[in-house]
Amino acid sequence: MPIPQALTNFNIAGAAVSVWLFRKSGPSNAPVFTGRWVPTDENLRGTLRESIDYVRTIIEEADPYGLLATIEEGQALTIGTDETHAGLVVDAAVAELPQKRAQNVGHMQNTDFYVVKLTHQNQVLHAVTKTNSSWKSQQIRNLLSVYFAGDQLGLETNPAFSLSRGVDFFIVGQDIVILDKAHFESILKYKQAHANEFAELQADAEFAALFVDMAPLVAFVRSNKLHLRRACAIRQKGYYLNPQFMERLRQNYVQAGLNLNFDRNGRLIATEAQCPDIIRALLNHRLLSVFSESYYDVQNATAVT
Repeated sequence: MPIPQALTNFNIAGAAVSVWLFRKSGPSNAPVFTGRWVPTDENLRGTLRESIDYVRTIIEEADPYGLLATIEEGQALTIGTDETHAGLVVDAAVAELPQKRAQNVGHMQNTDFYVVKLTHQNQVLHAVTKTNSSWKSQQIRNLLSVYFAGDQLGLETNPAFSLSRGVDFFIVGQDIVILDKAHFESILKYKQAHANEFAELQADAEFAALFVDMAPLVAFVRSNKLHLRRACAIRQKGYYLNPQFMERLRQNYVQAGLNLNFDRNGRLIATEAQCPDIIRALLNHRLLSVFSESYYDVQNATAVT
């Protein structure tokens, strides 16, 4: 799979650079990202450009993100920004306003991750990296910062923080390019949010009442990220809560070409083979074209009237 062109074509050498420090809070399904930008000198900005450009050059191929996917040398994973909370990070770092500037060491300590934001013309590239222990106030209190000059050590009185030469993931255009899967999931609270939502969906009495036995669907979704995302969308859209929607589904599923089975009480009889169409139906993704009078699967059933 090709690397997103928005990343490969981005002019890093000619880009303006700013550094944003972020703390995260809130639950997995509704995280809050609080960002502050910190001024940098040209020497650091130039080094950051070089480091980020090098990271980009070592990516040889990209594969779609998956829960069980791994990243080997020269590889990356990709996922759409609309499937994650990345938009919250982008929005928080949209402008270097005076009120968002880091004013003291306290604003910098206990930072969870930082973003090197590169801007060229109307294009923006965010290079996101998890912070190390040098940013934690507890670590700073327990350690003495020293420097080596000439032939002796001296006490460093100014606080020191470490920036990595690597990048955990890029946010560019509509894509995220991931180089460290664990850090990506941790920073954006990605994986657990979907798992939690699916657990809450299973606990919904109205959803459980749709099935004779929900176990085959739970086994089908399991920890598959794509299935988890779709299950979460079922809960968010809530079509199953509409009795008229469910009655029309029971009446028209054969005509729509859906592989479903209902018992005499109108409950779904789930099997592994039928789970894809159960998900498709509850997402309202099997739609009829009034022009061709044919049924189609769609990824986003957005109403226009």
